[in-house]
Amino acid sequence: MADMSATLAQRNALMARKLLIIAGMMGCFGLALVPFYRQICEVTGISQSRIVAQSASGSVDPTRDVTVEFVASNSNGLGWTFEALNPIVQVHPGQQTTVRYRVVNTTGHRVVGQAVPSYAPSQAAPYFKKLKCFCFDQQTFAAGEARDMQVVFVVEPDLPTDISRISLSYTFFDVTAESGGKS
Repeated sequence: MADMSATLAQRNALMARKLLIIAGMMGCFGLALVPFYRQICEVTGISQSRIVAQSASGSVDPTRDVTVEFVASNSNGLGWTFEALNPIVQVHPGQQTTVRYRVVNTTGHRVVGQAVPSYAPSQAAPYFKKLKCFCFDQQTFAAGEARDMQVVFVVEPDLPTDISRISLSYTFFDVTAESGGKS
């Protein structure tokens, strides 16, 4: 019976080590996703988060309305409140528009975050030009700090006519560790 208990204890200890290794690998994979996703988006052109848009062509199409929806979310474990203050706006293609987001660091420590945008439908991405965006740079927030941030954008007039609604979703990721800071 004692041998059976010792064998069971060894098997349990081995299983615990394996689970810890798997959990560690999952954590490393999660941290690696932000720069990996950023590189994929830059290569494929899905996201212009690193490209400051050129000024719009200057022509506004007043005969057409496009609904733009703004979505805000955090990656798992990021203790921030993040919301679009203008969740839905109507724009004319070619019209420069400003929307605001509010971020509150509800943690008790300094956090560096990076917002990663995504578009739906994805075909709209090349026609959505951000002139100013908090997603261009990492954002550092002190413990308890609150900040309103802007996105200035233009939906290009040559947006296909079958696209009348665009969703721009930002997800904030905690990049404190990779930015060289400590949380």
